[in-house]
Amino acid sequence: MILVIDIGNTFIKLAVFNKGKMLIKKQLKTSELAIVLQDYYSEYKFANAIVSNVGKLKKNIFKGLEKVNFIFLDHKTPVPFTNNYATPHTLGVDRIALAVAAVTEYPNQNCLVIDAGTCVTYDFVSKRGEYLGGAISAGLAMRYKALNHFTESLPLLTKNSIAKTVGTTTDESITIGVEKGISYEIDGFIDDFRNHYANFIIILTGGDAKHLSKSIKSSIFVRPNFLMEGLYKIVAYNLSL
Repeated sequence: MILVIDIGNTFIKLAVFNKGKMLIKKQLKTSELAIVLQDYYSEYKFANAIVSNVGKLKKNIFKGLEKVNFIFLDHKTPVPFTNNYATPHTLGVDRIALAVAAVTEYPNQNCLVIDAGTCVTYDFVSKRGEYLGGAISAGLAMRYKALNHFTESLPLLTKNSIAKTVGTTTDESITIGVEKGISYEIDGFIDDFRNHYANFIIILTGGDAKHLSKSIKSSIFVRPNFLMEGLYKIVAYNLSL
């Protein structure tokens, strides 16, 4: 059994894998993690675990699990791709895990991984197994919050599908601007990548993947658990499973 922990900017996600298959996945708050870890350890007896931490969680949360072999993912962790990022120490561990998922799930193929969460990240892996880099922009919730925070009167809204092009109320105008804006951005990035690479697979993942998938013009694979799968692959690679 292998425990995978993804500590993001907004949520913490846990998953237990057995021989490559995800048995259970749970999303929780930071305050719940210590108790859930002990419960999972008692139930699944995992000997190995990996932590992807882009939040501010401290390692002392894992006290009592000294028998578990933890991999705290960073740019020095052995991974099955060549990292061509100019500043590898600044590359987010979540993006590292997504690159691993891409090279292991789609070997010998160019891959563009789009992770739509708190931020939207674009990561490109070549068919030669090279991580080339990508882009980072604001996610849906961040865009809605920014319009509310940096203005005096615009309301705080949440994600909502809308088919209209012209908003006839302020709420509609905000929704159209944010929802269509992020979809146009994603389509624009895909078109830009096509100007440089003839063929590549597009994987859409993250908390807003399903919500955004219907509005993206290009053919994509929606893989909600792609990051978790990449983290498992890193453990497997280091254990030579």
